[in-house]
Amino acid sequence: MLKISNIKIYKNISNEELLNLIIKKYNIPKQDINEWHISKKSIDARKKDDVHFSYSINIDIKSEDKYLKFKNISKVKDSFLPKVELNLNKNIKPVIIGCGPCGLFAALTFIQYGYKPIIVEQGDTVDNRQRTVDNFITNGILNVNSNVQFGEGGAGTFSDGKLNSSISSPYCKKVLDEFVKFGAPEQILYLTKPHIGTDNLINIIRNMREYIISNGGEFLFNTKFMDFKTKNNAVSGIQLLHLDTNLVEEHKCNVLLLAIGHSSRDTFKKIYEKGLILEPKNFSVGVRIEHLQSEINKAQYGSITKLKLPSADYKLAYHSPSGRSCYTFCMCPGGIVMPSSSEKNTIVTNGMSYFARNGKNANSAVLVNVTPFDFSNGNPLAGVDFQKDLEEKAFILGGSNYFAPIQRFEDFDKNAKSTSVGIVQPSYKPGITLCNLNDIMPDFVSTTLKEGIKYFDTKLHGFANPDSILTGMETRSSSPVKILRNQHFVSNISGIYPCGEGAGYAGRYNVCCC
Repeated sequence: MLKISNIKIYKNISNEELLNLIIKKYNIPKQDINEWHISKKSIDARKKDDVHFSYSINIDIKSEDKYLKFKNISKVKDSFLPKVELNLNKNIKPVIIGCGPCGLFAALTFIQYGYKPIIVEQGDTVDNRQRTVDNFITNGILNVNSNVQFGEGGAGTFSDGKLNSSISSPYCKKVLDEFVKFGAPEQILYLTKPHIGTDNLINIIRNMREYIISNGGEFLFNTKFMDFKTKNNAVSGIQLLHLDTNLVEEHKCNVLLLAIGHSSRDTFKKIYEKGLILEPKNFSVGVRIEHLQSEINKAQYGSITKLKLPSADYKLAYHSPSGRSCYTFCMCPGGIVMPSSSEKNTIVTNGMSYFARNGKNANSAVLVNVTPFDFSNGNPLAGVDFQKDLEEKAFILGGSNYFAPIQRFEDFDKNAKSTSVGIVQPSYKPGITLCNLNDIMPDFVSTTLKEGIKYFDTKLHGFANPDSILTGMETRSSSPVKILRNQHFVSNISGIYPCGEGAGYAGRYNVCCC
């Protein structure tokens, strides 16, 4: 198969029109083409007077060698998944704690190798979870077991379904292929910044669950992992609490995957008490910033192009002379700021977009790095306390009613309480309270945020717009702990496999959905 790269397209065209342009350019007889597909599509807007689509395609064609003389044509490099051999007794069902992306894909992998896992999730099914999230948004009634953080699909379900990875691995393509298999749009296979959208994710996750069940897997929703037992330093069983009946149940278990997510604070505490080795790790805290999506589009694409382009995104970073870093994270074009608390009397924010990304505002986390030197007291869970302190302060500042504290950027920069909003209307529900976010932030966070936002304005015009809305607080960008594991991904207790975001490894070793 051949790869044709750097195909510049200056109009919105169909796939058939794209193929015809390529056939004409390279004089390829149509009957010689066995198959073809788009392998990459991106927007090149580096020059605002030359905005265009950039395509690459893979094409299987007769007499391919004669086309290799062209500059942008090369042979496709094959990519193979590593061969995996599992020696687990198939009569033993592996147990997975957590039904986020890590837990779901672990379950799918077990199924594909002939095993029948049990997936334990303290939250509800994605459909019931939708109702509890809606109740929180509309009425401010929080279900601490099933919410934006907990439940089928994990925290990413009510985010944007962005598919990001910092690694180059054939498993990345496998993840995308699996999503398409269960209903995701095929364009995620070739877009440079693929996303699924919360509206699509709900159906896709339901399809995954039904496939796993049809192949012998078992889901225990509204069921909380409480404890585990060991024998000869190996896991031998687990204790579960069924939240709807308050009944405690014990399971034999010699393979336990902890895919618990970054908000599983009760579980962090329990496994630490039981002897798993944890250590504090770097994480970040900050705010959600909102701009008019139309202004972000203008800054990224200019005003000349006639192309019909998707809502623009951005990714920005700043390194302060103090050694702190500030960066944007989980940018949601045309999205809303979500109430993402999982504990009573706290405010946690996140961002969400639907597949169309057609909302009025753009929002993103703007975060400052936090290290164990900022909070360490010798306890590996000290980072959790640091996060929770900010969340509780935000709750009080917002009015102690799950309204989020917000502030215009100009007021934040001047350390003055906001008394009104301007052209950017906040999207957070159940409601908002005008305030001064400086009052609850550590100085190093507020100072670096101000520096970073002003610096970002030099890279993306309008980022420091005085009317930009800051909503506090964003504290759950990543896990504050790492559960140590060896080269075989096993913890210090045999049979326990920490994995995914909650174990502190997402972003480096895993494909992430946020």
